[in-house]
Amino acid sequence: MDPVIPLLLVTLAGAAGSQPADASAKSLEEVSVIGRRVNLTGEAISASQGEVGPAEIGGWPLLRTGDLMEFVPGMVATQHSGSGKANQYFLRGFNLDHGTDFATFVDGMPVNLRTHGHGQGYTDLNFVIPETVARLRYRKGPYYADIGDFSSAGSAEFHLSDNLPQGIAEGSVGQYGWRRGVVADSTELASTQVLYGAEWQTYAGPWSDIDEDVGKLNLLARISGDLGKGRGRVTLMSYDNRWNSPDQIPARAVASGMIDAYGSLDPTLGGETSRHSLSAGWDAPLASGELSASAYVVDYEFSLWSNFTYLLDDPQDGDQFKQFDDRRIYGFDLAQSWRGGRSDWELGLQGRRDDIDRVGLYRTSRRDYVSTVREDAVLEDSLGLYASHQYQLTDTVRSYLGLRYDHYDFDVDASLPQNSGTRSDGASSVKGSLAWQPLPVAEFYASYGQGLHSNDARGTVIRIDPNSGDPVDRVDPLVASTGYELGARVFVTDQLHGTLALWNLELDSELLFVGDAGNTEASRPSERNGLELGAYWFATDSLSTELELAYTDASFADRAPSGHDIPGAIPFVASAAVNYSGENGWFAALHLRHFGPYPLIEDGSVESNGSSLINLRVGREFDDWRIQLDLLNALDSDDHDVDYFYGSRLPGENAEGVEDVHFHIFEPRALRASVRYRF
Repeated sequence: MDPVIPLLLVTLAGAAGSQPADASAKSLEEVSVIGRRVNLTGEAISASQGEVGPAEIGGWPLLRTGDLMEFVPGMVATQHSGSGKANQYFLRGFNLDHGTDFATFVDGMPVNLRTHGHGQGYTDLNFVIPETVARLRYRKGPYYADIGDFSSAGSAEFHLSDNLPQGIAEGSVGQYGWRRGVVADSTELASTQVLYGAEWQTYAGPWSDIDEDVGKLNLLARISGDLGKGRGRVTLMSYDNRWNSPDQIPARAVASGMIDAYGSLDPTLGGETSRHSLSAGWDAPLASGELSASAYVVDYEFSLWSNFTYLLDDPQDGDQFKQFDDRRIYGFDLAQSWRGGRSDWELGLQGRRDDIDRVGLYRTSRRDYVSTVREDAVLEDSLGLYASHQYQLTDTVRSYLGLRYDHYDFDVDASLPQNSGTRSDGASSVKGSLAWQPLPVAEFYASYGQGLHSNDARGTVIRIDPNSGDPVDRVDPLVASTGYELGARVFVTDQLHGTLALWNLELDSELLFVGDAGNTEASRPSERNGLELGAYWFATDSLSTELELAYTDASFADRAPSGHDIPGAIPFVASAAVNYSGENGWFAALHLRHFGPYPLIEDGSVESNGSSLINLRVGREFDDWRIQLDLLNALDSDDHDVDYFYGSRLPGENAEGVEDVHFHIFEPRALRASVRYRF
């Protein structure tokens, strides 16, 4: 292990009583204190929604910030590149890439980036300080009227704390050059609360010929307090990061001894990201409901150098390319609810503008510019209007009906004039659920929903392939999905409860814009069916366990000679955790994540091997101190984070290249030690 270097940090982890600003005081207390233990019978509209509190979030050892998404049952968060890049996500038979078809929000701000330089819906959570998260709310499936774009598979909302019960300082060191420090504290002046936080991280990584050289800095400042008849908040967030990338590598290069499993064929890959945001919100209770308003401004810049095929397209300079994104995002969210008697109403309006000054794709060599594939300026606007109604039909039966309409305007100014243009599209969607509670401890659900994801604006107006010059088809601006679900929620006691869901999701035929190539490629209609089970046992105040299982059958809905398997669709995911917190100050946690083999090509003849990962944590609390050890990849598994199958060319190979599995291996077993001081 590397020498221990003292670090001082402050972090809030497991802050009992930290409260999100958008719920009643009673709900805030329940969610913040007990998280998964909250009883959602009588409130939820499906079996596929839930909440996670700070105790759970602070209890699991995390390899990366994006691992927070694995608190969503059935979600897998992996990485095929450097730790500064957005994670690769898998859920309900989707290879979500970096976020398409799963909507993510932080404090009301959408995280998914549309018309992004690397991929549609790009979701990078590295700007979040995990210790400041008060609550995670997840809702799988397209059954909820207040969520629009990217929500076919579901959504997750991270709510930040308004205040911390104590200031804390924590320093972490570990193998492979891991260093991290966090600072967070809050103070109260009259009815105004001020929260601040900072996170710094660096990391070299275990790679044979690449020093990741991560340089990450997060800053957070938040003011909240009484404002008029309600409560307001203003939040500033700032994130800067740079890193070098150990990307996926071809299996044949390892088998031949050209490199080892931790090696690289292009050590000049990497990226830089910055994100700075200002957001504000106001919530006011009314005699018969609540009024909620929020707005945000985000300044974002991104550069990424990648090389997946090496010498296939350009044997002279290589196939390295750079993706670039520079944008400002503006948005708002207004919602009014009315509650009375047996009927609840909500009406909402959501708007967003992505003002993209430049989004580009360039050929490079060792990060030096070679040529421009395409470079565009994009203005993308959207407006969403929704209404939902819940009604208590009988003492045991509730109904939910939601209507939503989304409208999009695309305006692209492309470096190739033929690929410039404007386009508009709109889509309406219907959501509905019935909930039946025949017993106080059990509730059953039938849910239906129509969803959508927007496509890259450049693909909606494209006419010429920027690589070949050939004519290409434009993509559909909006891609529709339809979901169905039968589910059950059982809350036997405060100590034992579970969920069961049987679901179906159909996705329309579509064309996709491929950021790595700057053009479009055809896709096919698809259908996914699945079964999900969650069981949670809080044996004592000190010991809790959970088990989550998800099985998915995913296939293309049409029939073609190439086959009907969907590459990257994981059929089986299992997650298990044990958490212990003793009265003597000792605490421990174990988290197991497993996903089974999945097809890499349509005919199913090539599959991944599946992967299993175990992370451990043990530590002890003292009066004002906490000492903690995390053992990541405890069994030192050499399974893979992710596998792909495609063609690439290595030195000495013929011009056509070789079709091969390309993989990114788990990082080896690593020990990290943390010391926290509370003040």
